[in-house]
Amino acid sequence: MNNFAIIGIGGYIAPRHLKAIKDTNNGLVAAYDVFDSVGIMDSFFPATSFFTEQELFDRHLSKLKGTDKEVDMVTVCTPNYLHDAHIRYGLRIGADVISEKPLVLNPWNIDALKEVEKETGKKVNNILQLRLHGSIKALKEKVENGPKDKVYDMDMTYITSRGSWYHTSWKGDTRKSGGIATNIGVHFYDMLQWIFGPAQKNIVHVATHDRVSGYLEFEKARVRYFLSINENTLPKAAKEAGKRTFRSFVLDGEEVEFSDGFTELHTDSYKKILAGEGYGLDDVRPCIEIVHDIRHATPIGLKGDYHPFAKLELEEHPFGWIS
Repeated sequence: MNNFAIIGIGGYIAPRHLKAIKDTNNGLVAAYDVFDSVGIMDSFFPATSFFTEQELFDRHLSKLKGTDKEVDMVTVCTPNYLHDAHIRYGLRIGADVISEKPLVLNPWNIDALKEVEKETGKKVNNILQLRLHGSIKALKEKVENGPKDKVYDMDMTYITSRGSWYHTSWKGDTRKSGGIATNIGVHFYDMLQWIFGPAQKNIVHVATHDRVSGYLEFEKARVRYFLSINENTLPKAAKEAGKRTFRSFVLDGEEVEFSDGFTELHTDSYKKILAGEGYGLDDVRPCIEIVHDIRHATPIGLKGDYHPFAKLELEEHPFGWIS
């Protein structure tokens, strides 16, 4: 059994990690978050020591050294811009690290983390859960077994409605979240490059506080994408059905169905990591490079081969445009 500690236990994604630790028969010995609304721990590990101050958390972990509760693994579920610092902390206390996406915000952060891995002899693992989804694995096999010279055409649409709180939180600050493409889309870009090969062209058509749309060309695919957190961009049918999320992947005119099968992906990720088969720094570099380039691109507007949803009317946000 491995002893885990979690940094960022009060966040949205933490319960999936709690479940994964529990389902893989491991223990949680310590947790840290600056917020104290963490009652969810009672459903999984009620005896876990909890801290709202990093200094006391660090002191506790140091006291566990040499005992049967010494920490083997640190899970990082903090805001995106803190991942790098907390990953470094986990490595330097002698633990392997599991980090939520995006692993870091910039490609050069990966180079620096590789040096810390060498110094400590420990490993960084990223949650790239879509690689474990049955339909996605089947699509990858289809492409790999298909005609070697075929280039596919895909329209990728992902809309996940968020309220006004989003723009007030760290997620609405591009410096902290990396923007829409990074915060809600990085695992989709990882999926695309994993299936279709390295990105060769990266064009952004629209980039605002609540959406990003562009064109990506991979070795084996041309992809038009649209990502949004604005419920007004939902298709009419989705709105009428009362849905707040819309996910569509159309490959050569046919919908790729993977609406279900997401509930156990974090647990499956933990199983692979604990078996020594996790996705490390080299695996995550391509998607970090893609979202970094999107974030720093100058949108060209409605020119060239753009996603149909890119034409949707833009509504001015009370806080102004954030690109």
